[in-house]
Amino acid sequence: MANHERNKRLLLELLKRPVNGRCADCGAPDPQWASYKLGVFVCLNCSGIHRSLCSRVKSVTLDFWEDELVEFMKSNGNDSAKALFEKAVPAYYYRPQEHDCAVLREQWIRAKYERMEFTGETKYPPISYTTGFYEGVLWKKGKENTQFLKRKFVLSERDFTLTYYNKEDESKGPKAIISIKDLNATFQPEKIGHPQGLQIIYQDGSHTRNLYVYHKSPEEIVTWFNAIRAARYAYLRMAYPTGSDEGLIPKITRNYLKEGYMEKTGPLQKEQFKKRWFVLDSQNRKLLYFKDQLDAEELGVIFIGTENKGYSAKECVPQHGRGKWKCGVTVDTPQRRFIFMCEQEGEQKEWLDALSQVLSRPMAPQDYAIEANIQFKR
Repeated sequence: MANHERNKRLLLELLKRPVNGRCADCGAPDPQWASYKLGVFVCLNCSGIHRSLCSRVKSVTLDFWEDELVEFMKSNGNDSAKALFEKAVPAYYYRPQEHDCAVLREQWIRAKYERMEFTGETKYPPISYTTGFYEGVLWKKGKENTQFLKRKFVLSERDFTLTYYNKEDESKGPKAIISIKDLNATFQPEKIGHPQGLQIIYQDGSHTRNLYVYHKSPEEIVTWFNAIRAARYAYLRMAYPTGSDEGLIPKITRNYLKEGYMEKTGPLQKEQFKKRWFVLDSQNRKLLYFKDQLDAEELGVIFIGTENKGYSAKECVPQHGRGKWKCGVTVDTPQRRFIFMCEQEGEQKEWLDALSQVLSRPMAPQDYAIEANIQFKR
């Protein structure tokens, strides 16, 4: 008969091994669950996904463990599973982290253990994101309204373009041909209002354009995301031939450092405060603002340089009562002072912390070109 306390103690000893001390799937610290079919230790969130795959999950501390299951965990573990199930993960494939949205974490787990996409075996037909060409239909939000309509999208790694059509009849030509050069894609389920919501961002002349899309299939939208990442990776390898994967992979796609509403006044600091949606793109050192969170184009953009170049961000107390919110943030640039108001002190602190991260990072050569371009637009 199994000894419950002894087996619990053995499992806790296994968790002390560095490789088992983080979730096998999202990297969350101190996992307290395990798949005794796969021999991996996982966090609570990932354990729910494993359970939906019939992966047989137990709590390390709360459930009863038979001797043979403990022996199985001892002979396997996260490192063994990684060697098998992550043997051939493409460099561009996005590995979800602890706080990523559910669709990314679920499809990563399904790709690894259910579809066996990364074992190094040749797949036929090949996995869609590996082919360099992908096409399909996505539900896209209209530029001037909130209605989502089916639109055909075509991604070409050879041409470094993402094309979409407003009508299914392609004879009328594409609505837009988007260069992969400045494209970014980020999952935004809460913002878009759909669990498979994806935001695609690109440069359209002097403006930043946003496309909001979704697909009803979780697997399909994550395939689109990684196909875009594959094309972006190929472009970056061409643009920076001496660049290492360590330097290039963070540039493929990125989540924004901070997003949310603040109130903004005009250049004279006497105008009425107006509520705007702000996005801090730390990689490009841009603070963009929109009338609303699902707008297709920004109203304006502020470059965030470094303190030794005359840029700063600090807390401020409102001098006038023209806005509803009272938690102030001042952003100074060499050309102008901007004053924003947050609704809560917590939001004020988060914005100041995020801005400080950008201000404290030295400027790279390409940052000066971005700064000059923003100043030229004004």
